[in-house]
Amino acid sequence: MESITLAVNGTERNLEVEPRTLLVHALRDELRLTGTNIGCDSSSCGACTVLVDGQSAKSCTMFAVQADGADITTIEGVADSDGAMHPMQQAFHEHHALQCGYCTPGMVMAAISLVEEYPDLDDQGVRHGLEGNLCRCTGYQNIVNAVLAVAGSGSAGPERSES
Repeated sequence: MESITLAVNGTERNLEVEPRTLLVHALRDELRLTGTNIGCDSSSCGACTVLVDGQSAKSCTMFAVQADGADITTIEGVADSDGAMHPMQQAFHEHHALQCGYCTPGMVMAAISLVEEYPDLDDQGVRHGLEGNLCRCTGYQNIVNAVLAVAGSGSAGPERSES
């Protein structure tokens, strides 16, 4: 077993994991953060996307020990402490950018990272930036619309207003 320390959604967590434990399993099984979904176990679908030190990462292909010392944000950690949705979550809601909802947590996390890295996105930029996250319900246009709404507002990052 390996001892690791992760800052998960702003809280330091100490875990004992086997070296082969995937980050997604540490989050779901050890920390009970089940908003991070497992879709394919091969990094093809993006349902397991979380932020690792602010960058999107597919947690099904990352060992938990690789994240030792990292700041991890899951879908449970993006809303404000008072329960107000993150601007990206709100945009997904307002633009009907979810259907069955299975891809939504990973899609939201990837979109947050994308907008923080490239705030001046256009339709093609969003499609290219999210190509590693699959929506099997084919709701892509509404997802693109939601991401563009946040990109245009400049409110994707942690410096967002607490309105």
